[in-house]
Parts: sequence; structure tokens; C-alpha cells
Amino acid sequence: MKRPQGFDRRPTGEQPTRPASSTKSRASTPAPPARPTAPVTPKARETSTASETPTTEHSAKAPKRAAAGTIPPADPVAERELKKAARARRRYERGEVRRFTRRSRRRRVAWLSAAITAVVLVGLVTVAVYSPLLALRTVTVVGTTRVDAAAVRNAVGDQVGKPLALVDFARVKAELSRFPLIRSFVTETVPPDTLVIRVTERAPVGSVATASGFSVVDPAGVEIEKSADRPPSLPLIDVGTTGAKGAAFQAAVAVLLALPPSVLGKVDSVTAQTTDDVTLTLTGAGQTVVWGSAENSQLKARVLVALMKTQSPTSAVKYDVSAPTNPVVGPA
Repeated sequence: MKRPQGFDRRPTGEQPTRPASSTKSRASTPAPPARPTAPVTPKARETSTASETPTTEHSAKAPKRAAAGTIPPADPVAERELKKAARARRRYERGEVRRFTRRSRRRRVAWLSAAITAVVLVGLVTVAVYSPLLALRTVTVVGTTRVDAAAVRNAVGDQVGKPLALVDFARVKAELSRFPLIRSFVTETVPPDTLVIRVTERAPVGSVATASGFSVVDPAGVEIEKSADRPPSLPLIDVGTTGAKGAAFQAAVAVLLALPPSVLGKVDSVTAQTTDDVTLTLTGAGQTVVWGSAENSQLKARVLVALMKTQSPTSAVKYDVSAPTNPVVGPA
């Protein structure tokens, strides 16, 4: 089969490879004459060189055209507007950040405030406890008439020099309990360096006869003072052998405390052997009052005041208010 012409062409200078059997058959066929190659003349070289020259001139002139095409300066008004818009944008963004972080900022502020408060409190407590500026220097005693105030100050003198917060009030109480005339007391610290002791003294309610004289006692039976002679302004309490700690003494004291001052000032003595036979003896004409027990003492006191108004102070009479709803007045 004959191959189409043109498919067996090869590039110039390359000889096609043929099989050995066909070489002999085609050896007698004359080869086509080779095309003469045109020599390169100087004119052709000049032409190629000239064709490259415009490229060099174009590259040299390019910067001039670029410089001629630069952007003119921007308008100052437009630049100000751009800057103003940028500042407004930044302000808006900062506002949005603050809005979204408001809760966390509040939480941080709350924690910071709590921490500062705690530190301040700790500092104040430390200063109050350990600072020598708040040391005890002055002891003031208030409310004493029978008790020696100087003795009270000396009793708590070992606390002087300590900070007010470190004063040993248990030691103060132990020292003041040695004073029999002090019924109770209240301490008050007055910064920066003062301790105030407000004393309530024992109030005498009567006197009790003893082997060595008379003892002034308070309602609890505590001896306030001793005297060889009977105190003239206090009623004599006679409870026999039961003493100031017995039930008869408590009944007699309850009756004395229930009397109004106008009647109490006229009582010379009160006697009681038991809790149900309290009897009062008034000064002057020797009037007596049968009181009975200490029950209903307030009512009995009002009835006694009403009965005494119906009698002459110089009359020797006997008032029986042991049954306050049925009082009896008779000769002594």
C-alpha cells in the first residue's frame, strides 16, 4: 500500500531509517538535489540589530511616561473628612467594646472594692490592737460614794500601758470583786487611751445585830460595813438565829423594799421568825404593823398608807394588813 505523500518527511539533515531490503531497490534512484542555504549577509545582521533597537528606546522612555502619569495630590478637604470618619469609627468601636465588656468590668470593680475594703479593715484592726497610740493611760472611776475610787484605780493599775483592745477584762472583774461595796460595774473604753469604770454600789437596806455590834447589809445579806453602834437611819432587822441568809431574812427584806419612802422612813425595826409572820414597828408612838407573808406586798403597802391617813401619828395603834382585802385597825 502506498503511503500518502508528506507523512515520511523528516527534519532537515536527519536521514530516514529504512529497512535493509529496500535500500538496494532504491539505490539506483537519484537523490533530489539539496537546496542551497542562503548565506547570512551583513545587511541581514544590521536588520536584526535594528529590530532590537526600538525595544531599548522603549525601556529608556518608560520612566518618563510613568513620571508623567503620577496621581496628583489629594484634596485637603477630602483628607479631613476621611480622618474624621476614621476617628468616628474608632469611637464607635471603643463604645461597642465597652458595652460588651460592661458586666465583666463591673465584676472586676466589685472584686477590687471588696479587696480594698478587706485590706483597710485588716489595717484598722491591726492598728487598734497593736498600735501604742491606743494604749491605756487613764482609768476613770464613776459612781462611788462609799468605795474608794483611788483603791479601784490601783486595783486595775496592771492594765495601764496595754492597748485598749488587749485589756484583760477578766482580770479587772476579779480585782473589783474583792470590793464588797461594789454590787456591779460596767467598763467602757474611750479611745484613744481611757478606761471608764461605772460602779453601782451596794445599797444598805438595814442593820443586823451581831456579837461585836451591828452590820449594815444590803438586800442580798452582804455585809457592807460594821459599826459598834446602831446606824440611826436604817431599820433593825431581827430574824432570830436564822441569820441574813435564811428565808425569814429574805421575807423581811421583800417587805422593806415594797414600802413607799414615806412609810419606810418611819420603820424602826422589822422582825420575822418565819416567812409568814413579818411585823413592822414604827417610830414615835410605838405603832405596829402585822404584815404576814411577803405575798401581795404591793397591795398591802397601798392599804397601809390609806389606813395611816385615818389615824393620828401619836396614837398607839396596830395595823393588820395580813389580809389586805379585810384590813384591821386596833389598839396597840
